[in-house]
Amino acid sequence: MTHQQNQAQSPAATTATRNASLADLADLLQSQQADKVDVVAPAAALTAHDGQVVVRGVAPVLSANGVTLADGTYRPTEVADEGIADKLRIPLAYLRRMRAENLPLFDLNVSGWLEADPSRRFLLRTFRSTEEGTPGVLRALLSDSYRVIDNFDILTAALTGVRDSGHGVQITGCDLTDRRMLVRVESEHVRVHAPQLLKGYRSPFTGQTGDELPIVSAGFVISNSEVGSGAFTITPRIVVQICRNGMQMGHDALKAVHLGAKLEAGVIRWSADTESKTLDLISARARDAVATFMDRAYVEAKLREIEERAGAPVKDPAAAIEFVAKKLRYTDSVRESVLSHFIQGGQVTAGGVMQAITATAQTLGDADAAHELEGTALTAMALVPTA
Repeated sequence: MTHQQNQAQSPAATTATRNASLADLADLLQSQQADKVDVVAPAAALTAHDGQVVVRGVAPVLSANGVTLADGTYRPTEVADEGIADKLRIPLAYLRRMRAENLPLFDLNVSGWLEADPSRRFLLRTFRSTEEGTPGVLRALLSDSYRVIDNFDILTAALTGVRDSGHGVQITGCDLTDRRMLVRVESEHVRVHAPQLLKGYRSPFTGQTGDELPIVSAGFVISNSEVGSGAFTITPRIVVQICRNGMQMGHDALKAVHLGAKLEAGVIRWSADTESKTLDLISARARDAVATFMDRAYVEAKLREIEERAGAPVKDPAAAIEFVAKKLRYTDSVRESVLSHFIQGGQVTAGGVMQAITATAQTLGDADAAHELEGTALTAMALVPTA
């Protein structure tokens, strides 16, 4: 059995979306809520069988929605396997090899390390199965101090903060994966001339030049992970109008880490007061982000910083891009795409490399890979060997 055959296909995977509308994203998030079960369980209640995680001995909870059961069998996603490897100190490459080639050895290792410390507790984020006899999905294995902040609540609270700011915005695209939610927000009003940055650049998508439309706009990206793949984050982003390339300023990002007090054992039900305080903080962060990042002076200052490096000429583009790709661990296919977009862009400068990276990010079908690649663009520009 291959890794792909044995790995869970969760509702989050089958309903993942790339460049969706806000309405479509909200519908997907709401459809997932009913199947979510979060449970804190000791290692003694967990074991591995046939590559799946089995939960036994966790008491059900009676709630307004009926009886919530945690006991059962769950297929780990790739994200959950990463959590298992991390929490049990099993090298991830080895865990993946065992899953792909030797499931009995996978079971032996995982069960053995769980038995080694039976009182240790974990938070399991799951989707329960809606079909009799079908395993549920283990979305993540996390610390019992992990603070759950779900995507739908984050989205609602963040957009409330944006609305309360009174600043006109557009939602230009939404992504949802097993790892994270991404929502791109752009100002309707803050657009800045950037002739120096875009001089000689041609969009690989439309053919329009930066000399014809030397405009960038202010924006930011809202990101959240329900499964431990990053904090709730609002990252400022400048968008080039002729091609929609996005430049993320990761150093200025606002973050809220998913850490809190130790959780009690059992199925988790969050109090209304706890949720309200958390979401109020999220709304406040969103208002702060609008005030800070959608400000003309902020965008102009960031443009000046970028332009200091962007105009540096590149003597050997292929060698420069290969150097950057090795430093930032790009795949061969990404490196080749960056070089192709660099040639199409016609800007033989460090800024041209940055544009090629952000253009490549737009073409990737994997939303996580696209977001991560775009986030490296300014770092890459600083690394480019120049003439």
